[in-house]
Amino acid sequence: MPKLRDVCSHIRSKNAGPFWITIDLTFPDRGTFDLHSTSPAIGPGAIAAMFDVEPGLVKHFLVPELAVVKISYPRKRPQGGALERDMHGGQQYNRLLEIDMGAPKPVPAIPVPVVDQHTLGGRGHFFVGGSYAGPPEGQTMAGQMFVEVLVPKEVRKPYPLVLLHGAGQTATCWMQTPDGRKGWADYFVEQGYIVYLVDQPMRGRSAWHPADGPTRNYTAQAVEAQFTACAQTTAWSEGKLHTQWPGSGPGRGRRGDPVFDAFYASMVETLVSNEDTAIRTQAAFAALLDKMGPAVLLTHSQGGSFGWAIADARPGLVKAIVAIEPSGPPFNALEGRPRSGLKWGVSDIALTYDPPVDDPAQLAVVAHRSEPHRVACERQQEPARQLVNLQNVPVLVVTGEASYHAAYDHGTVDFLRQAGVQVDFIRLEERGIHGNGHMMMLEANNLEIAACLDDWIAKSTRGD
Repeated sequence: MPKLRDVCSHIRSKNAGPFWITIDLTFPDRGTFDLHSTSPAIGPGAIAAMFDVEPGLVKHFLVPELAVVKISYPRKRPQGGALERDMHGGQQYNRLLEIDMGAPKPVPAIPVPVVDQHTLGGRGHFFVGGSYAGPPEGQTMAGQMFVEVLVPKEVRKPYPLVLLHGAGQTATCWMQTPDGRKGWADYFVEQGYIVYLVDQPMRGRSAWHPADGPTRNYTAQAVEAQFTACAQTTAWSEGKLHTQWPGSGPGRGRRGDPVFDAFYASMVETLVSNEDTAIRTQAAFAALLDKMGPAVLLTHSQGGSFGWAIADARPGLVKAIVAIEPSGPPFNALEGRPRSGLKWGVSDIALTYDPPVDDPAQLAVVAHRSEPHRVACERQQEPARQLVNLQNVPVLVVTGEASYHAAYDHGTVDFLRQAGVQVDFIRLEERGIHGNGHMMMLEANNLEIAACLDDWIAKSTRGD
């Protein structure tokens, strides 16, 4: 059986004032600490018996962050006493070296990768928004939104970060990658942000009821073609550049591959009506911001169009928006493709324009090619109406090199800039970050991208 000297990297005893001795047991790593730190062999009872003191007087502290056990007990004789032979308490550790630690306690096997949480100080969850609906004798709550909050031990950022997912997803897309690596939520906690994760209303832990309307879902084949195995697609030319989806082998990004299967298992039903989803999400986020105060929004895909509506409703509380490939292009219209949504330009629901717009048909538009080698997208005829509630909200739009959004996100940027919004636009390949598709927060280089976002947020909120 191992002795204490075999499992510790350092054992030290010392004075803790004239009447106490302190022992420090330092283990070589967190795993060894977890195995032995609570062993009865070094517990208060065993220490009391060894040094002939009352068990109730032994103080026993675990410091897992340092892999240290600290033990204090009263001296039999005060420091400097006539019969005291260990003036500085430095010889007491010798009696500990041969403690028989016995067999370590069994540790249950963990069947999946887990992410270290050493910077997390606390977590909680709550619901915001929602109202009772239905007949008086049988009401249910509709429109409420689940929110989880992660608080770092040391908050170093001036504003919380609220992560808003896209269609078919929930907050799990921010928590951990499908191959078990650290997700953006934990990364941003490590940078010192308070992080809020939400499930859109009528999605995931934010309950859907049949009265809310019909739902849709992505088939596995659609997910392969659009998100995970884009290199095999012919639907858009940039798809062949897709290299960052995690996994290996010929089945990477396809059904039967464990990483793909883990990702597809996370896909959930989405309300068919983007407009109804946008109305409920805007209302729930207004309630959230009213409750928590100013924050930075980080949106993805479908959540991107909701981000504009949220900032329009609470412009003083949204300090910046990071939009990862937001729904687009404006009016969902491309060359050769008729409009199919986003009837208010970049939103399915009304935004505040100046001069005012009562009907989206009042938005006169023309086709415009803002990047010569990209497709033409629609924007307003000049003079363009201004999105007045968004003009003081810094915006970053981020696009992956291999995503289907690479063909048209410039159109969204152009529309917003023309409407007076301060927009920075990052094509990741222009920052030396290559091979990303639409689900970049889950891909192999996800933390490299997160660092790029963190840098922009810091610069954009520095003056606040």
